[in-house]
Amino acid sequence: MTGPDDREDTCGCADDAPVPVLSEEIAKRLRGAGLDPAAVTALVTAALAEDLAGGADVTTAATVPGGARGQAHVVARAAGVVAGLPVAETAFWLASGNGAVACTPQAADGDRVAAGESVLTLAGPISALLTAERTALNLLCHLSGVATLTRQWVDAVAGTRARIRDTRKTTPGLRALEKYAVRCGGGVNHRMSLCDAALIKDNHVAAAGSVSAAFAAVRSRAPGLPLEVECDTLDQVAEALAAGADLILLDNFAIADMMAAVTLAAGRALLEASGGLTLSRASSVAATGVDYLAVGALTHSAPALDFGLDLLPPG
Repeated sequence: MTGPDDREDTCGCADDAPVPVLSEEIAKRLRGAGLDPAAVTALVTAALAEDLAGGADVTTAATVPGGARGQAHVVARAAGVVAGLPVAETAFWLASGNGAVACTPQAADGDRVAAGESVLTLAGPISALLTAERTALNLLCHLSGVATLTRQWVDAVAGTRARIRDTRKTTPGLRALEKYAVRCGGGVNHRMSLCDAALIKDNHVAAAGSVSAAFAAVRSRAPGLPLEVECDTLDQVAEALAAGADLILLDNFAIADMMAAVTLAAGRALLEASGGLTLSRASSVAATGVDYLAVGALTHSAPALDFGLDLLPPG
């Protein structure tokens, strides 16, 4: 993925300037988060290019004197869990063209933050700060929203054995970041793609003819792969257990049926509740003894956690 096109922008990037390389500090923080610095750089470069649309930040160019430098804080406008600080740093770093923006985190991803709390201090060319502002905040607000919602679910099942797990219901292109945000909120990740684990769903059962036939087909083709079976009834749970399933997904089960499935499994397989889950009934579902609650809403419906950039007055 390439960066902005070959025109000078308000951040001082020359026409033929190479895409800036991240500082080792930012790259180290991304790697520590389980994120690929090259992939994040490509994503953020594309987002900045989208905002510039091949042109320039006309408002900033008109209002900010050339060469002006300043400081700013990224501030939480509401309480929640922060996620994506090194991603936001990447935006400010790249927007300066040569890494002239210094980023100093005031919080760490996974921290609970209060409204009015500064999470990132910035110093550098004002043009770069303002041009990168929306790209950085879009990513930070979204990822922090995912982390905040995840933490609410995690808190709701505290004291039980159940853990909150995400799904593949992610924004195209943002899966790695959104699943990282789930981890920041205390949740755990399901498979990252279709190839790192198998999940036999109803359509696979229909195609194969039965749960046991689908199970046998997957085991034959990928014998070492983790294998989960979606079940709609207790009879299917019994069939999946007999086949040797490692993990069973209980799809839209009533509370009483979940409890019956836990008794039936008797520890032979992990159980995951899915479908129709709400935050208000999370504790009741967890109390049945299931091992996971699969919550697609963590990534497809999380409201953004509001952050803003406050430029400090000169002097």
